[in-house]
Amino acid sequence: MRIKYNAPTTLTYSFFCTLVVALDQHYLYGLVRAFFTVPNALLFDLFDPLNYLRLFTHIAGHADWNHLVSNLAYILLLGPMLEEAYGSLTMLLMIVVTGFITGVLNICFFPHPLLGASGVVFMMILLASFTNHGKNDIPLTFILIVILYLGREILNAFKGDDISQFAHLAGGFCGSLFGFFKPSKSGAPTVSQNIRIYAQPAPKTSTPSGAAGPVPKTSTPKSSRPKSNPSKTARLKIDRGD
Repeated sequence: MRIKYNAPTTLTYSFFCTLVVALDQHYLYGLVRAFFTVPNALLFDLFDPLNYLRLFTHIAGHADWNHLVSNLAYILLLGPMLEEAYGSLTMLLMIVVTGFITGVLNICFFPHPLLGASGVVFMMILLASFTNHGKNDIPLTFILIVILYLGREILNAFKGDDISQFAHLAGGFCGSLFGFFKPSKSGAPTVSQNIRIYAQPAPKTSTPSGAAGPVPKTSTPKSSRPKSNPSKTARLKIDRGD
C-alpha cells in the first residue's frame, strides 16, 4: 500500500497556499500583502508589473490559518473529482482564469483589496453540479446550488463585513460557464496519466532497407523446383570417382 498523488493540480495548489500562509505568519511577515493581494482601483498602478502578477497570485494568499483551512476543506473535497473529470491541465486553467477574472473585476468596481481562494471554491462548487450531465441538460443540482449558495451570497453582500461576496459570485459565474461549455469530456487524462503514456517504450519498427538484419527464409514450391536428371547426376558421381 502506498500514498498516491492522485490530483496533481489540486494538491500542488493546496500545498502552495499552505506554504504562503506559513511563511507570512511565521517568517516573512507581510508576504501576503506584498505579493498575494490584489489592490483596489485607487491603489492599482498600471506601470507596476507586480500589480499584474497579483491578478493571478491573489488566489494563493490568505489572511490567516482559519481563512486557509475553510477554503482547503472544499478544494480538497471537490478538486480531485473535478480533476478526474476534466483533466489536470484543464483544472489548472480553470483556476487561473477564475483568479484573473475576479482580480480584474475587483480592481474595476470595488474599493477593497482582494485575496483568498473563495472564488476558486465557488467555481468548483458550481462546476461540480455539472459533472456527468448531458450536453443539452441543465442539472437540478445546479439550480439548487445557485439558490442556496449564490442566493445567500447576494443577501450577505448587503452586510458590512470583510468577506468579499463579490468574489464568491464571480467564481460561481466562472464555474457555471465552465460547466455549460465543458472543455473536456469526463475521463480526460490527468498529468500523471500523460506522463505514463509518454514514458512507455516506443514500439519496435521494421528494419529499414539497406540495414543489416536477418533475411527471411522463403520456401520454393515443389512444382517450381527443377527436376534433377538421374543420368547426369550419375555421370557426375562417376567422374568424381576417376
